[in-house]
This record gives sequence, structure tokens and C-alpha cells, in this order.
Amino acid sequence: MQFKAMAIPMLMAALGILCSIIGTFFVRTGEKTEQKLLLKALSRGTNLAAILIAVAAFPLIYFILGADHWMLYWAVLAGLIAGVLIGKSTEYFTSDSYNPTKKLAQKSETGSATIIIGGLGLGMLSTAVPIVIVCVAILVSFFVSGGTLASPQIGLYGIALAAVGMLSTLGITLATDAYGPVADNAGGIAEMSGLEPEVRERTDALDSLGNTTAATGKGFAIGSAALTALALIASYIDRIQDYVPDVSYDSFSVMNPLVLTGLFIGACMPFVFAALTMDAVGRAAQSVVIEVRNQFKKIKGLMEGKADPDYAKCVDMCSRSSLKEMILPTVIAIVVPVVVGLVLGFYGVVGMLAGATASGFLLAIFMSNSGGAWDNAKKYIEAGNYGGKGSDQHKAAVVGDTVGDPFKDTSGPSINILIKLLSMVSIVFAALVVNVHLFG
Repeated sequence: MQFKAMAIPMLMAALGILCSIIGTFFVRTGEKTEQKLLLKALSRGTNLAAILIAVAAFPLIYFILGADHWMLYWAVLAGLIAGVLIGKSTEYFTSDSYNPTKKLAQKSETGSATIIIGGLGLGMLSTAVPIVIVCVAILVSFFVSGGTLASPQIGLYGIALAAVGMLSTLGITLATDAYGPVADNAGGIAEMSGLEPEVRERTDALDSLGNTTAATGKGFAIGSAALTALALIASYIDRIQDYVPDVSYDSFSVMNPLVLTGLFIGACMPFVFAALTMDAVGRAAQSVVIEVRNQFKKIKGLMEGKADPDYAKCVDMCSRSSLKEMILPTVIAIVVPVVVGLVLGFYGVVGMLAGATASGFLLAIFMSNSGGAWDNAKKYIEAGNYGGKGSDQHKAAVVGDTVGDPFKDTSGPSINILIKLLSMVSIVFAALVVNVHLFG
């Protein structure tokens, strides 16, 4: 039975790949550049993939795990529906087809400060819906799978299946996420090549859609990371019980001061990690700006367009910075779980993982949605609204977009990796923590 339970996630992943491939064939659109129509075309593919995996999951669970465990299907369905709903929520808050981003663009009429304030508020507000969706998915998957507070193991397996259900359509979701940068670069190539205005109009529409799909993909990723982290926390506790059989799930209560201390440390981790990655972007950008200024001074005719800049040097600086600047965040993500375990014991580690999962989920959603909304607010103005391109409103929106880029492209997505990395490192060093710790 244990082997069959382990086989279900792998088979679900395989089915998900097939369903995602089928879904891609139904992404079709005409020549119109309205974002609602373009978004509908992409949604058609992702929704079809979700429906196919929902249909295929039932016989998979029924015939492999047996009729006695068919209720686990509802756990898979809960995760799948949660992923779709998180995507819809992200679309609403980041697409310029809906009011939140339109109202954010309107704030540009009073300057860059108000559009930044509005973007921060929009991102904070956008966390409410995904957190409710994930909470409902956790409760449904836990209890429909037969979990109880006295015996939570089977319920935690249900939560793991919900995470698998959410990730089952990762193939097409990841494709729509990657679509954003491709459309953005296509627009840049069209502009630098001096192509006709209608070409740039199309690429701008596709780029605006790409901002929304990228934000959707990031919300989907962090939602699945939250569910996966809960399963990994359960795996960590199971690993601890292999070494210390007397430990029960009840002993990890927040009334335990070691757990509570770890909870606060874990809640702080995503903020520290985001701060380091934001500073890294700032330092890399500063070095490139200084290099560009130096090239304008040293290369004769560059300002007049009669000479070519040294692109290779700027690209090399960006490549080196992207590697060098991530050393400290990576070291912190690996060292902190070990240090917390050695000082606070495994109780502190569980608290740390729970705190990092909760705060990291909220922070990642906030940063990704704020960044996506700022970017699309700029695109909405460039489409001719609120003064259009080159206006003071557009300049204010560019400032907001500049702030939003590291939000949505660096710090927000990196928290997804942080949450999973903390859990995996903790599991690897579980034996060391059990044998060597100061408290607990």
C-alpha cells in the first residue's frame, strides 16, 4: 500500500504532462489585440488541461489505491481548483482589463509617489484571496482524506496530494509564465529594429498579457510551494520520530517556547531574503549605470548615434553580478536551518519552517502582484490612456515599473525557492539536530 501511495504523485505528474500538451493545441487567437481576448485564448488551454487531469485523476486513485481510498480524489481536486482560482485572482489584480490596475494607472496623474503607494496597497490587498483559497484547500484535503487532529498522518498525505494536484498542470502553467519574457523581448527587438507601429502595438499587447501570465505563474508556484512545504514539514517530523519515537505531533504546539522562537525566526527569513535580493538588483543596476555613463564619456560619437556601445561589457557585468550577488542569500538559506536546529533543536526547526511558509507565501504574492500591476499600469498608459506615452503620467508609471521589476522578477519568485530549500536542508540535517542541540 505504501508503494502505491508513493506511485500516485508520479503517475499524476505524468498524466499532467500529457494533459498540458493537449491543452496547448487549444490556445488560438485572431488578430485583435484586446487583452481580454488574448487572456481568454491562453486560459482556454490551461482550463482544458485542468479539466482533463481532474477527469483522469479519479480512475487513477480508484483503481490503484482501491475503492476504500477514493475520497483522496477530492484532495487532488481541491488542490487543482485552488491553483485555478489563485490564477484567476492574480489576473484580476494585475491585468489592465480590470479595475485594480486601471485605478493604479489613474494614480499616476498625481505623480510617482502616489502610484508607488497605490501599487503597494494593491499588492497587500491581493494577498487576501489566495490565502483564503489555500486555507480552504488545506482543510478540505485534510479532512476528506480521513485525517483527524488525533491522527493527522493520512490527512497530511491528502495535503500532499492537493499539492500534486495543483502542480499537475505545471507544464502549461510554466509555458504561460515563460511566455511573458519572450513577448517582452520580442517587443524590444521590434522597437530596436524600427518596425512598423502596428507591429509594436501587437507586441505591446502581448507584453501586457505576458505580465499577467507571469504573475499568474508566480502565484501558482508560491501556492503550490505552501502546500508542498506543509507536506515537507510532516516529512521532517516523521524523520524526527525515527530517531525519537516518543515525539508526537502534539508536542509541536505554539505554546512550546522553542517552537514559538523558531516561528518568529522563520517569519523573518523571507523578509531578509527579499531584502538581500533587492539590494543585489540595486547594486548590479548601479554598476551598469556607471558603466553606461563612462561609455558615453569615453566612446566618441556614441551620444550622437555615430558609434556602437560596448554591449559585451554590460552583459558580462550583469552575468557576474547575478552569480556573485546570490552567494550570501544562498548561504543564509542553507546555514540558518542548521543553526536553528543546533540551538533550538527540532522543535525550533519546525517552528521556523512554519513561520517561513506563512510569511513567505504572503510576501511573495504581495511582491509579484504589485510588480505585475505596476508594469501593466505603465502599459495601460502607453496605450493612450491618462496622457499616453511621453506624458508626465507615463514618467510616473515608469518609476513604478522600475520599482516593480525586482519585486516581480527577483525577490518575489525567489521566496518560492527559499521555502522549499529550508525544508529540504532541515530534512537532510535532521539526524545532526537530534544528536547535537543546546535546547529541546
